Amino acid sequence: MVMPTRILAALTSCWPDRPVHGLARILKKRSTILLYGSACCLALSVCNPFHSAQAADQEDADARATRIASSLLKQMTLQEKLNLIRGTEEPAAHNDGEAGYLPGVKRLNVPALRMADGPPGLLLSKPSVAEVATMGVAATFDPKLAFDNGVLIADEANRLNIDVVLQPFINIDRDITYSRAYNTFGEDPTLTSTIGAAEIRGIQSRNVMADAKHFIGYDTDGQHVFIDEQPLHEIYLAPFEAAINAHVASIMCAYNMINGPYACANRALMDHVLRDELGFKGFVVSDWGAVHDNLGLMAGLDMEMPGHLNPANPFAGIIPAYYDNTPPPHHVPPPDFDAMHRIFEGTIPEEPQPEPVKWDVLFPVNHQFRNLYDALRDGAVTQVEIDRAAGRVLFEMALFGRLPGTTGQGTGARLTPGQVDDINERTSAASAVLLRNVHHALPLTPDDLTDLAVIGPGGSQVIAVGKPNERSLGELDHQISPVTALRQIGGGKAHIQAAVADDMDGHVIAADHVISTMPQDMGHKAGQAPLSVLTAATGATAPAGSTMDWSGDLQTDEEGEYWLCLHVLGARADIIVDGTRIGGTHALKGGLHGDIVEPNQDNLLPGTDGLDNVRVPVRLTAGRHKVVIHAVPDDSGTPERLRLAWATPATRRADRDHAVDVARHARKVILFLWSRGQPPFQLPGGQNELAEAVLAVNPNTVIMLNTSQPVALPWLDKAAAVMEMWWSGDRGGVAAARVLTGQVNPAGRLPVTWGRQLSDYPATDPMHKERSGTGQDGKTMFSEGVNIGYRAFLKSGRKPLFPFGHGLSYSRFAYSRLHVDASNAGGLDVRFRIRNSGGAAGDEVPQVYIDAPGAPVPGADLAVRSLVAFDRVHLDVGESRDITLHVAPRALQYWSTHDHAWRKVPGTRPVLVGASSGDIRLKGRI
Repeated sequence: MVMPTRILAALTSCWPDRPVHGLARILKKRSTILLYGSACCLALSVCNPFHSAQAADQEDADARATRIASSLLKQMTLQEKLNLIRGTEEPAAHNDGEAGYLPGVKRLNVPALRMADGPPGLLLSKPSVAEVATMGVAATFDPKLAFDNGVLIADEANRLNIDVVLQPFINIDRDITYSRAYNTFGEDPTLTSTIGAAEIRGIQSRNVMADAKHFIGYDTDGQHVFIDEQPLHEIYLAPFEAAINAHVASIMCAYNMINGPYACANRALMDHVLRDELGFKGFVVSDWGAVHDNLGLMAGLDMEMPGHLNPANPFAGIIPAYYDNTPPPHHVPPPDFDAMHRIFEGTIPEEPQPEPVKWDVLFPVNHQFRNLYDALRDGAVTQVEIDRAAGRVLFEMALFGRLPGTTGQGTGARLTPGQVDDINERTSAASAVLLRNVHHALPLTPDDLTDLAVIGPGGSQVIAVGKPNERSLGELDHQISPVTALRQIGGGKAHIQAAVADDMDGHVIAADHVISTMPQDMGHKAGQAPLSVLTAATGATAPAGSTMDWSGDLQTDEEGEYWLCLHVLGARADIIVDGTRIGGTHALKGGLHGDIVEPNQDNLLPGTDGLDNVRVPVRLTAGRHKVVIHAVPDDSGTPERLRLAWATPATRRADRDHAVDVARHARKVILFLWSRGQPPFQLPGGQNELAEAVLAVNPNTVIMLNTSQPVALPWLDKAAAVMEMWWSGDRGGVAAARVLTGQVNPAGRLPVTWGRQLSDYPATDPMHKERSGTGQDGKTMFSEGVNIGYRAFLKSGRKPLFPFGHGLSYSRFAYSRLHVDASNAGGLDVRFRIRNSGGAAGDEVPQVYIDAPGAPVPGADLAVRSLVAFDRVHLDVGESRDITLHVAPRALQYWSTHDHAWRKVPGTRPVLVGASSGDIRLKGRI
């Protein structure tokens, strides 16, 4: 049976200007869920009158907010206005480790604003849900799920009393070696715009302000970034334009310089482009420490963060406050970057030691330090600029019901724990990208479950978080490992063996390898204890507030690299070997997110019993080595638990040999491999060697990847199947089991091109070093223009390992009956039919691309191929459906550097419909 429908996927929003804050009420019913996305009308004939009504209502809401903001400003002193544009620290009694705090104006009942880091999820000193990695959300190619993830983010924010969530991260993954690339929604501006805008709508539907970051050019580790006008508009500004059309409350400016000035001081971009050209009405907040002078207000920067820090704060000497009206110090001492080194430069034994971060480049010392005290007295800044900035903050606070006499739109009913798990689990399952599946190796059959081996740390625990920077750290009681979930699915007939191969918990240190060196009369002295207490299987406990030192000697049997594993909660702890500190927890007294040690913050995985797991490699000779563990209480107020274990060269060999032996004797193997991004484009810690060894003894092996970026797969042709599950959130273990067993048909699609080697990508092309994060002469040039990602591969003729948009299914889908027509709105209506011709119900992700015309356009750099529309469609076995995807007018245009405006591309252009950028099923022309 043919079921006609209109499925939306386009570049721009159906809702012009700002939202009606009653929109959440419209979105409550599942049947109206297609109303949100980056392009979201059921049909233009329906949307146009709706737009008019919404625009009129929004104008009234904006006018009311403007009047309220103006009235409050007239009643404020200068210092009260500054309290709206410069952060400070929340008093300790209420501080939950939020990233930013705006004190508000108590006299006028203007409340404080609390801001929390992400994505994904929220990072605080309180436990919070680990959501699916942003790259996984992008891989769903599903604006509906992106909206649901936004609702989940906002629900967490309301639960934790957070007003502004510092997400989504809508920069572009142009350089897979970029240290923050894992936070993006992939390499394509249309995908990033659509998923980012949908998430913003979800967040703000629950009366929480979203902050889109980072404006702009924060798509590389380079600090001096240069982007030409056309790619700036078509690639890097596009997601911010979509965010503004989604009515985002706030935008964060970036650390880097862009085409000369710092991003947070670039008046041409923040005033002319962001305000005048894109129409942004909200407030611009700096990234933390991205302000470098007292004239940011003149450039359009409304709010400085973190602002005024207490002198005892470890970041106070690194991040001065410029939006301060107190006399500046006569002497600026050199900053101490120890706090930065301690918090942000941790690694784990499988990863290579990274190059030290050049913190002095990111946070340069301003020896001519001048704050607003000077600028106001010099006349460089006036009350006009301060009122404008404070007014923008008040305007958004009024729209979101934070000011007297305003109501906002309400937060809606809180999600139940079951609903939270459901969103997380559905997103993780929907993000699964089946890269390879030979001879129907997947889904697993009931017989497979009677003799299955699950190998790797990611099989016995959930790789929920991946890289624990500026994101939620998860709730362990909601996590079920893949092997446990598979056993539950298999029931009584299941026989599933697990072997970790790389035991991240380490092994108990045998008593004959621990030698006490403490005098007998010191064995019970307060604050000191022999190391043997700590190395026992149960470890050590101490009352909350204890400060303890454990010391003794370890006896090693052979020379080599040993991995010391310190399991800890309730305390900050350091490991000292032979007089040298070799590692410790990353919590920090006075640290930005609170002095709390949480599971999952210092390793790929927490300890199997829920402790934080600090794993440190150290090369030791055979013999005795002095070890001291120093622990001081964190701010959690909980009893302290500590234990020291190790992985010796011998135990690591034995663990690896055991895993290969288990694989040898199994009917089928599921091998979990992982990466946190270091080294780039590689699986760390000898995992490729493990894969080769397992495949050699059992070719009936399925590889499950938990990575955030493409990695080299030298064993690919030997694997029966390969699936990418990303960093999968708290419910990733259940999702993996459901996809493996066919309860969910995989339909995730790659949001990035999977190259064959690192040099395939434009930013890592050795012939163009100027494109890299290191750059040339300190400058990173985006000289590839608009041809990044799959566009660059098509232009160069290089064949990727897997193209952008790729993803297999347990079923098959046939495309037919293509019609391409000009729409009344100036874009295109692309109509076609999809039929599920396979044997399993599932989702298909049709993608519409437009190629460049045959003849070049003078003065323009046209992309070889561009994604212009997509959607995710569910089809039962044998079902056919007529699909209409709307292509927005902007997709048919280019940015003219001659006219400094959008112009339509002349000539005839191919219009393509396919299952990926490299799997084109239908071809038309327009």
